[in-house]
Amino acid sequence: MSQRGESGLPCMTRIIADISMSLDGFVTGPEPGPRNGLGTGGEALHTWAFSTDPEDRRILREATARSGAVVLGRRLFDVVDGPQGWSEETGYGAGEAGRPAFVVVTSAPPESVRLTDLDWTFVTTGVPDAVAVARAHAEAASSERGEDLDVVLMGGGAVIRAALDAGVVDTLSLHLAPVTLGAGTPLFTRGVPRTLVQRTVTSTSTATHLIYDVC
Repeated sequence: MSQRGESGLPCMTRIIADISMSLDGFVTGPEPGPRNGLGTGGEALHTWAFSTDPEDRRILREATARSGAVVLGRRLFDVVDGPQGWSEETGYGAGEAGRPAFVVVTSAPPESVRLTDLDWTFVTTGVPDAVAVARAHAEAASSERGEDLDVVLMGGGAVIRAALDAGVVDTLSLHLAPVTLGAGTPLFTRGVPRTLVQRTVTSTSTATHLIYDVC
């Protein structure tokens, strides 16, 4: 059920799958791991996020500003919470906006968390339940701030595929990097067919930013 913002209108919380991808369909390079989260060569996928191009900066700023909650998988959590992971200078929304709540899909919660200053919730009952928990966080934040905030699925690829297959994604936001990786973690494998409606295309020197409605 939607909550209401200060205007009295229902808060419209969208579920947005947002991820960077190579031209050959990979969201990491080969052999990703806790100390090599994007795999070999995978850093090129996120060049746009560190770009000084005004359009790249706008897209990053607007996406993080509308994030009321973020969903990620356990492997990605282990990377960002690891010793070489996020810090005050790097991480989701660093330098752009306040940090949203984070919801992690996992078979078992970790014994400890390094980034204790962030709001973590661990869900062990699957991606749809994690999305529902994240929606509740986002709607509460929307009501508190009086503006519409979204749930962002930041990955990894398996979480986004599962969410698409479950039919819980409203919008797919792809940042297509001008690189081929040859191997790695694919975003799309055999799954439920989906019709996409293209909404916007923004090209910069570092990426082609594509936004689709998921039907």
